Amino acid sequence: MNIAMAGAGLSCAVIGRELAEKGHTITIFEARSHIAGNCHTERDEQTGVMVHAYGPHIFHTDNEEVWNYVNRYAKFQPYTNRVKSTTQGRVYSLPINLLTINQFFGETLSPNEAKSFIESKADMSITDPQSFEEQALRFVGNDLYEAFFKGYTKKQWGLDPKKLPASILKRLPVRFNYDDNYFSHRFQGMPLEGYTSMVANILDHPNITVHLNSSFDRSQVADYDHVFYSGTIDGYYDYEFGRLPYRTLDFVKKYAEGDFQGCAVMNYGDEAVPYTRISEHKHFATWEEHDKTVYFEEYSRECEPTDIPYYPINLLEGNDLIAKYKDKAAQEEKVTFVGRLGTFRYLDMDVIIKEALDVVTNTKLRS
Repeated sequence: MNIAMAGAGLSCAVIGRELAEKGHTITIFEARSHIAGNCHTERDEQTGVMVHAYGPHIFHTDNEEVWNYVNRYAKFQPYTNRVKSTTQGRVYSLPINLLTINQFFGETLSPNEAKSFIESKADMSITDPQSFEEQALRFVGNDLYEAFFKGYTKKQWGLDPKKLPASILKRLPVRFNYDDNYFSHRFQGMPLEGYTSMVANILDHPNITVHLNSSFDRSQVADYDHVFYSGTIDGYYDYEFGRLPYRTLDFVKKYAEGDFQGCAVMNYGDEAVPYTRISEHKHFATWEEHDKTVYFEEYSRECEPTDIPYYPINLLEGNDLIAKYKDKAAQEEKVTFVGRLGTFRYLDMDVIIKEALDVVTNTKLRS
């Protein structure tokens, strides 16, 4: 069959490769000048550092099928994400762990003592947390919430944490030991040659043709037997019901000699600091050595029509708009919406790949 893909990110790359191996002809349309979507990586010209052009992407998963899949197309190096946070004039370890608790409160608590201590700080009257703020107050109490989550969340989402769902915070663990590995998944790593090289290998098949700087238009659906669409679902329908809310990111690139901050990611919890974090990308490739360094201040703001959308905003209440678009999309026979933008969900890379593999299995292609 003759199949089109809108986008050359992970979703369409994986779907395209799987269908190409089944004998289908795949044509990929990518609006940008490069493949790999928002996980695109490239060498910085001044430093030689491998830069994550659209912000840090660390691969982590518990899914062995997904881990084996990405290792077919790239050599992965071990990498442990150890995030720090500057807040209230001091530096701490994230996610919140026993060291964070003892440093923050000036204690020397054991694991069991820390559990009891944090429970004494928690708002136990909140039995069924619905909002981000309720989730934080229920599980870590006001002091840690104010220091590490409240200001950061306001900057990241541009909203009061009372309006965000508790599920956002549930992604972040609290540990009562000294484990500062940001993720708890079995498999974690970074592709040796970057994500763009990995995606290029996925797309390297004689049945796949990629057109860069080429947007896919809805009018082209008639030219193909099926279309997999990874762009914005509201954009596909020309914003018929209105624009869905997204956050976008601005990056301010800076250079320094040697080592700028001593870690890959430093969060800034204080609301008065305008950026959410600074990422120093040489630390994502611990197997490389560079005399100079490049780092990025990251600013989050509301996504305007000409911006690149990063994060879909799912509110605690008032998500009627996305329901309208999803209802309309469900009526499509020749178009399948995939990925973060096509399904309007926050998805990690491993989930995107797993869903892409499942889509290939579950989509009934009609000739």
